Amino acid sequence: MPHALFLKPFLSVGSVIFSKQYAYGNTCQDNLKIPSRLKVLCSGMLKPRKFMQRREKEVFKDAADEEAQNFWKTLMLEIKESGSPVPVFQSRREKNTALPKEVVLGTLGRLKQLKNWNAVGELLEWLRTQHWWDFNQMDYAMLMTAHGKQGDIIKAERLMDYMNKNGFPPNVVSHTALMEAYGRGRQYDKAEEVFHRMKTWGPQPSAVTYQIILNIFVEGNKFKEAEEIFDDLVNNEKSPLKPDQKMFHMIIYMHKKAGSYQKARKLFKLMADRGVQRTTVTYNSLMSFETDYREVSRTYDQMQRAGNRPDVVSYALLIHAYGKARREDDALAVFEEMLDADVRPTHKAYNILLDAFAISGMVEQAKIVFKSMKRDRFFPDLCSYTTMLSAYINASDMHRAEKFFKRIRQDGFEPNTVTYGTLIKGYANANDLDKMMKAFKEMETSGIKANQTIMTKIMDAYGKNGDFESAVFWFKEMEARGCPPDQKAKNILLSLASTDEERELATQVVKHRHNLADDDDAWFNFAGYGGGGGDDHDDNDDAEEDDDVSSFEGNVDNLFAVSSW
Repeated sequence: MPHALFLKPFLSVGSVIFSKQYAYGNTCQDNLKIPSRLKVLCSGMLKPRKFMQRREKEVFKDAADEEAQNFWKTLMLEIKESGSPVPVFQSRREKNTALPKEVVLGTLGRLKQLKNWNAVGELLEWLRTQHWWDFNQMDYAMLMTAHGKQGDIIKAERLMDYMNKNGFPPNVVSHTALMEAYGRGRQYDKAEEVFHRMKTWGPQPSAVTYQIILNIFVEGNKFKEAEEIFDDLVNNEKSPLKPDQKMFHMIIYMHKKAGSYQKARKLFKLMADRGVQRTTVTYNSLMSFETDYREVSRTYDQMQRAGNRPDVVSYALLIHAYGKARREDDALAVFEEMLDADVRPTHKAYNILLDAFAISGMVEQAKIVFKSMKRDRFFPDLCSYTTMLSAYINASDMHRAEKFFKRIRQDGFEPNTVTYGTLIKGYANANDLDKMMKAFKEMETSGIKANQTIMTKIMDAYGKNGDFESAVFWFKEMEARGCPPDQKAKNILLSLASTDEERELATQVVKHRHNLADDDDAWFNFAGYGGGGGDDHDDNDDAEEDDDVSSFEGNVDNLFAVSSW
């Protein structure tokens, strides 16, 4: 029976997990004012995990099986070291070593399984030139697939022309590959043209063809076209096939991208009505766009009641939801449950847990997670270091933040825009404008371009310190540097105005910069919002978290996108 964790909507998961009486000792500092259960769970992260244990020695059926397995291991190792299978096969041919058909096909199958389409294409192109290899229609179809997966439009078109001229019959695999090549090359109109030509003249699209065209449209933000194709499959009784699980997942993901959450929920219900099995990936898709941790918890609970075992994406989404809600102990409890269920965490899962503690400035807990990454044979990346830096900053500990920033370079990483933005945010929050600008100049000297978030923070810092003129300068500087102010920047500038003259200037600057003369009512509302002085927007920290330079929404999106397709 799967190791399950059932979460109640309004029940703290931390208390559920803690009831199991984890007793691993206490490595957290005693003088920290944190819940005792959190200390125990943090310490529990240091216990050995099953996935870290050494694998048992491989057992072979007989001597022939051992020889065959060792042959494949040696061959694949040679291919990995050379970077291509062609030099390896050429070398064997030059040494008059036999290359049985099973070896060639097995290598192609393994490379295809690894989704190393570049290597698949190289090997097939080489086989085309070999007199001893009978290059047949199936080989051409696989070569077309390799070109399609790589988005190599020129090679795909040339190969299709060659196949047509040499009398190869129309093949759904080849046509689908050409369509995919156009899609990956962002020539969406040509991809759509191939798809409709297949429907009209043949070969008729397969389920894979429909999956790929939906993926192409969703990735290209052509939501209307994707929805039309999907609706036709759902509602047209004469349709040759009905939407499968992957198609439902892709359209749910599309509604997430478009922000149409109600439509996504309707599709979720439609899957049950149509008898399409809802898997862990399906539930993950719903969890990925819920903003309330209670709703995420309900969906997670529903998934387990349906008999679906959570995967690393499920746990990461729940951890992220608790972190955003400042429920750090629950986030850590879920992470512990993931480890106990022998679900191997990923870099992104660790970074999301780090972010859960960083948001609230829980430095000691973040440090334990940071150290646990190495313990679990992961190595913190720049994203991990930047999140750890934000933990110090959110704890208002700029002394240790500065030391940790230096450590980033010492450990072989070069700070990027997000890293510098996090440090600048710390100085801005501490009202240390000199060090803030010193960090900004250092960033520019390093050749790193400031983004909108960083300049908004600098503008905000000057305004809070009574320098409204400098705040206006940085608002204008955004557009001069190629990143026009967004709605948040406009709101902040208007809120920083504390006198009638400043409010009038702020309104004029915003209108002038963005040609918003037709939206007078909105600007009067914004000006009224800012009438109370420069600190009015400080109380809205939760809203600011969405655009925080250390936000890890991207991690969650990437996790779901990978799992859903």
